[in-house]
Amino acid sequence: MLSTAGLDLKPALEAVLTVADEPAAEERLAQVLQRPRREVVLALHELAEEYTAAGRGFDLRKVAGGWRFYTRAAYSPAVERFVLDGRQARLTQAALETLAVVAYRQPVSRSRVSAVRGVNCDGVMRTLLHRGLVREAGTEAATGAILYGTTDYFLERMGLRGLDELPELAPFLPEADAVEAESGEGVPSFDPDEEDTTHSTTEP
Repeated sequence: MLSTAGLDLKPALEAVLTVADEPAAEERLAQVLQRPRREVVLALHELAEEYTAAGRGFDLRKVAGGWRFYTRAAYSPAVERFVLDGRQARLTQAALETLAVVAYRQPVSRSRVSAVRGVNCDGVMRTLLHRGLVREAGTEAATGAILYGTTDYFLERMGLRGLDELPELAPFLPEADAVEAESGEGVPSFDPDEEDTTHSTTEP
């Protein structure tokens, strides 16, 4: 495993927090960056103060036992307009394929969706979440992976009264057992939704 002890601490923290899907605990950040917890905590507080002093559009907050980037409240109208306008934009082919896998295999984890499509779909999943088409639907008992399902907004946009009205496309998707065997998702790990490095193709 690559060493992170020689990296500049603040930029390294920013890089990790940028991709964090949930508040990152101080202990976990210290472990990943191979630094004393006290040093990491000090750097986090300094970063938060620097962002505020510079008037950045985001800030760094400690919530739910961890640290995470948030949009600064003063700029929430811009974010709201961006998200709402995004809902009107046409979905890419990659987004449509990912949405189809979620719809027919829900509740399903990101790693399983990636295994079905054969490419990493983390970026596409974030887009679907932002557009309100997909939601978190609990966690998988065996691995702790976050599961995803479709939303009422998805049904509204598709003109469906319920998931039972979806067209019969499920038989064309791989069976769950085959996908699990390929992705290795049935084996518990610390981060079951970690990016799958077995595929070289990545989509934004």
